[in-house]
Amino acid sequence: MASKDLVAASSTPIVLGILARGESYGYEIIQQVKAASGGELEWSDGMLYPVLHRLERRGLIRSRWGVSENGRKRRYYRLEKKGRAKLIEEKEEWKMVNFTLTRLWRAAHV
Repeated sequence: MASKDLVAASSTPIVLGILARGESYGYEIIQQVKAASGGELEWSDGMLYPVLHRLERRGLIRSRWGVSENGRKRRYYRLEKKGRAKLIEEKEEWKMVNFTLTRLWRAAHV
């Protein structure tokens, strides 16, 4: 299980990456995180919704109310142009972090 700090640090690129695939809603985002991590990351509503609200305030995503197939109201989220640019920036930063850690661990024979 990932630490709270790592989950917090990675939440923006994870959510933006999911929304880059297309519009989604809260429960579906949580399920996609779980599936993509092989069950290692299990987000809760209480963790996800503050992230979504922050990203929306920053203009990276937009939400709309819609109705699901079963008639339930849902809030759907989609990536904005500014969010796609932020995702590209985040991807480069995480690639650099991964590269650095891999080199350090390889040198330490870990």
